[in-house]
Amino acid sequence: MEDSSERSSRSVASPRVSVVIPCRNERDSIEECLRSLLAQEPPYGGFEVIVADGMSDDGTREILKRLGAENSRLRVVDNPGRIVSTGLNQAIKTATGKIIVRIDAHTEYAADYVRQCVDVLEETGADNVGGPWTPRATGFVGGAIAAAFQSPFVAGGARGHDADYSGPVDTVYLGCWRREVFDRIGFFDEDLVRNQDDEFNLRLVRSGGRVWQSARIRSWYTPRRSLRALFQQYMQYGYWKVAVIQKHKIPASVRHVVPGIFVFFLIALLPLAFLWTIAGWLWLLMVAMYSVCNLAASIVTATRSGFHLLPFLSLAFGAYHVGYGYGFLIGIWDFMIRKRKPSPAFVTLTRISTTGPSKEDHV
Repeated sequence: MEDSSERSSRSVASPRVSVVIPCRNERDSIEECLRSLLAQEPPYGGFEVIVADGMSDDGTREILKRLGAENSRLRVVDNPGRIVSTGLNQAIKTATGKIIVRIDAHTEYAADYVRQCVDVLEETGADNVGGPWTPRATGFVGGAIAAAFQSPFVAGGARGHDADYSGPVDTVYLGCWRREVFDRIGFFDEDLVRNQDDEFNLRLVRSGGRVWQSARIRSWYTPRRSLRALFQQYMQYGYWKVAVIQKHKIPASVRHVVPGIFVFFLIALLPLAFLWTIAGWLWLLMVAMYSVCNLAASIVTATRSGFHLLPFLSLAFGAYHVGYGYGFLIGIWDFMIRKRKPSPAFVTLTRISTTGPSKEDHV
């Protein structure tokens, strides 16, 4: 056990940490999030919390002002850009810490989350570290969405969905970086409404950096609670993935393009079936194969998460795949073919802040 002199020596030598949180209209969750963060086990050197508020108009700013008056470690900065990437950049630029830890307002964190981020960063020597992307939800629909998220049928081989995996990854949930990483490769791309973390990690890896996931870094993400909201969320993910691919000229992984190919043939073959019999048979074969895979994945997932979720699992898988694939095709049309600005439907974020029961608590 360390004596006080050893602990004091390490505290001076260790970096100070800045925890950054982009938010907009989060009155339902921001106070609980911040209070839990301020009660975190402190890493050596201590930490500050910086909230970049996207000009909230639902009462969030009043909550932030009150909490800031209560705790000097909390600072609030304006984010006129009103999206995640501009908020992250604004917070990072004003941070005083040598280590940056990103936080999301819709995620629950283990009491040692910040400390584990710092420890893993120092132990591995990686350029970005984080924990697995683990969902936690309640109810039939929300539970099915969370269970489907953990399935390989949705993950497509992405290690980030595996709660037990520790090792190198191509991208990681949230993130923890040394401040000099941003000096070296730049900040988050402010043209991206979604997928800004994937693009940043792709840029980091291509510059020779390492991204590392550790099962010791524990958090629980709150997924969407309706199939409609899930479809809209993944439609945006697919749409903005095209912008990332266009910027870097190649996808980070083949799994990023498979849903788009699937939905393209699903749409293209159907009208052709009236003119070409083979097209009709190909369409039926494709739908049948997907249905079999979907049903098999639903049964496997239900054995792990509960058969009471089975009626909604197939629908959740479809929302993930078709939503992403459809958004991907619209992204190709907007960004690559028509070369126009993003459609308004893909700029507005899908998470809704409400009072009382959530508007997402239905199918």
